[in-house]
Amino acid sequence: MSAQNTRIKTINKVTIVGSFVNLLLTAGKICAGILGKSSAMVADGVHSLSDLVTDIVLIAFVRVSGKERDENHKYGHGKYETFATMLVSFALMIVGIGIFWTGANKVIDSLHGAMIEQPSIIALYAATASIISKEALFWYTKIVGKKIKSTAVIANAWHHRSDAFSSIGTALGISGAIFLGEQWRILDPIAGIIVSLFILKVAWKIAHPSVNELLETSLPKKTEQQIARIIMNHKGVKNFHNLRTRKIGNAIAADVHIKIDKNHSIESAHDIATDIEKSIRKKFGKESNIVIHTEPY
Repeated sequence: MSAQNTRIKTINKVTIVGSFVNLLLTAGKICAGILGKSSAMVADGVHSLSDLVTDIVLIAFVRVSGKERDENHKYGHGKYETFATMLVSFALMIVGIGIFWTGANKVIDSLHGAMIEQPSIIALYAATASIISKEALFWYTKIVGKKIKSTAVIANAWHHRSDAFSSIGTALGISGAIFLGEQWRILDPIAGIIVSLFILKVAWKIAHPSVNELLETSLPKKTEQQIARIIMNHKGVKNFHNLRTRKIGNAIAADVHIKIDKNHSIESAHDIATDIEKSIRKKFGKESNIVIHTEPY
């Protein structure tokens, strides 16, 4: 089995585990919210449902991203994974805005005299179970994502943690509503508003690099400097210019013009360019797309 196929298999495995947990949490939290008369818990269940949807999106797009290059995708399908990452982040933003809107409306209604219904203890149990399971799922998914260098899996890990944050806010609000009396029931929607801001912050943190990649933003200066050092450290290279870089899914792409002593033969210049390509791929991965144009110095 190739390294790419192993990577896709690992991504599918970690995502399916997350999907199964999200399915259980979605059903459990929505039922607990209805039975326990907690609108916050119902909203939390909807958040878990969004996790389940993004898991399905991730499995579909990552499977496509692992395909080999073809006639219509000569740079491979890596950006499908980037696109999946962006979709996950946008889903997070929608969830965050939804939780904020719901909480804000409840606070406003309460200030105008509306009564917030007291939740029962079953909703608190559900929130506690969600916090524990989603935090465990976050660490499991994040560790796997870093190991296989998948931005989409890491993004999904943060989606799991956002659900844990949401459940923490829900647990605090439910606890206040149950144990502190009627006047403190407003803690439920206030906690939801605070949690929604954390979710939006995480969503932006995930969205920013994926959007930059889709817009063909150059690699970080530090990475370009590393590529420059590799080029200039090769014997025979006098100088280089027109270095252009970008990211394609999990791989980097770079094209550059190098200047070689004009007395070198075409074969020698080709060998120098090939050696540079190998060095860059050794540093940044064999999937790297490198194009080197040689010029006489």
